[in-house]
Amino acid sequence: MTRALFAALLLACALPLPAADFGTAQLFEMLSKRKPVRATFHERKFMKLLDKPVDSSGELLFTPPARMEKRTATPKPESVVIDGSRITLTRGGKTYGMGLHDNPGVAVLVESIRATLAGDLAALTRTYSVALDGSAAKWKLALRPLDPAISTLVERIDIGGAQADVRSVEIFQADGDRSLMTITAGPG
Repeated sequence: MTRALFAALLLACALPLPAADFGTAQLFEMLSKRKPVRATFHERKFMKLLDKPVDSSGELLFTPPARMEKRTATPKPESVVIDGSRITLTRGGKTYGMGLHDNPGVAVLVESIRATLAGDLAALTRTYSVALDGSAAKWKLALRPLDPAISTLVERIDIGGAQADVRSVEIFQADGDRSLMTITAGPG
């Protein structure tokens, strides 16, 4: 073997192997292994009818596969609990409940977050087209409703994160309003 060939072989062995492509399947595999999530949130809503954004903050809890809680502390205490197909809202000392099937606009928003947190790609792709950009260290999912009727309410939802942590949810409504929720993970 010549020295040049030997040197080339050594160099080839020393080079790192190309990283495997990061794709939707890999992301959802990581997400599906996540244990219950407890996090804090800050949400900013931008509405055309208001001069300035509306801010809120509180705590999020997710227990796979189907229980989510959003406990708003500021500006006013409020609790939204989604358990399976039932949603319960507590505000001002009163509690209201309904089935998700009664409000498809709410159901589609719930499913975008719940299916992502649960790592349930099959459930997500029944409702949305899914496009992933980035790497495991910093990724963004762009979700677009498949149902034209829902598209009249929600243009798209962008969910961003790192590894198995969802760090932001931005909802772009068809009427031009939008909301951005930033999430800071706590202990699982």
